[in-house]
Amino acid sequence: MYPLKGGGKKISANLYQKAPGAARKEYRGKPRKVQIEESHGVLGTITMVLKALIFDVDGTLADTERDGHRVAFNRAFAEAGLDWDWGVDLYGELLTVTGGKERMQYYVNHFRPEFVKSADFESLVAHLHAAKTRHYTELLGHGVIPLRPGVHRLLIEARHVGIRLAIATTTTPANVSALLQNSLSPDAETWFEVIGAGDEVAAKKPAPNIYYHVLERLKLSPEQCMAFEDSENGLRAARAAGLMTVITINDYTRSHNFHDAAIVLDHFGEPDMACQLLSGPRLNGLMMLDLPSIRQLFSDA
Repeated sequence: MYPLKGGGKKISANLYQKAPGAARKEYRGKPRKVQIEESHGVLGTITMVLKALIFDVDGTLADTERDGHRVAFNRAFAEAGLDWDWGVDLYGELLTVTGGKERMQYYVNHFRPEFVKSADFESLVAHLHAAKTRHYTELLGHGVIPLRPGVHRLLIEARHVGIRLAIATTTTPANVSALLQNSLSPDAETWFEVIGAGDEVAAKKPAPNIYYHVLERLKLSPEQCMAFEDSENGLRAARAAGLMTVITINDYTRSHNFHDAAIVLDHFGEPDMACQLLSGPRLNGLMMLDLPSIRQLFSDA
C-alpha cells in the first residue's frame, strides 16, 4: 500500500497488476471511476475496469441448503445413532450460523441442552461433518441439486470475454468440488482461478476474511471485482471487504436485510424466465442479469 501526499487514502500497489498466467482477452466494459481523496480535497480519479466475479456457493450457485446439506446432516446424525433431526424451519434458523461444524455446536448449545458433551465432543462434530460431506456428495451425484436459473449462462458469458472467476465460500472444498463437477461440468473447477473455501481462513462469514483471502490470491483490489451472494451474512462479508455485491435471494434468505446490496433479485434469470427485481436500479428494463447489465451496474456505482 502506498500513501498519498498529505496523509490521504492509500492506494493498493496491485491496483493495475495484470493477472498471472496465460494471456486473457481484456474486458471492454465501460470503466468505473473511483475518487482518490487527500486530507484537503479530491486528488483525482482512477478509472477502474471490472476484472473478476466472485461467487458464494450454497444458495447462490445452487439452492443447496434445504434439499442438500440439511438432508445430508440428518443422514449423518441417523448413521451415528443420534436422534437429532433438522426440519425445514429449524434449519432456516440454524443457517444464521455459518459453517457446518459451528452449526452443530450451536444446535447442541441452544436446542439440545440436555445432551451431555463427552471429552471427545469436538471429534464427534468433526466425524459428523465428514459423514455429512459424504452424504452430500452422494446426493449431488444423483443430480438432485441443479444450478439456479442463469448461473451457467452467466459463467459462460464471463469466460467468453475473459473476466476472471473466483469462489468465496464457507463450505468445504470437497462440497464445492462435488457441486461444480456434478451440476456444472466435470472440469468446472478449472473455470475458477481461485476457490477460497472452508477453513482456509480463521473467521467465517460475516467476517470478510475469505474475501480478503480471495482478493489477495487474485492480486486485485475490491474496486475491480463484483461479489454474488444470497444471504445477509454473505453480504456483510463482501461489503466489509469493499466489494459491490449482487444478491439473489432464496426461501431461507428472502427476509434478510439487504439494504447495502447493489441490487437484489430472485435469481439471475434466463431468456425464457425473467428475474424479479426486488431492490436496486431497473437497468433498462432488466429481464435477466447478463454482462451488459453487470457492466452498467458496475460503472454507475
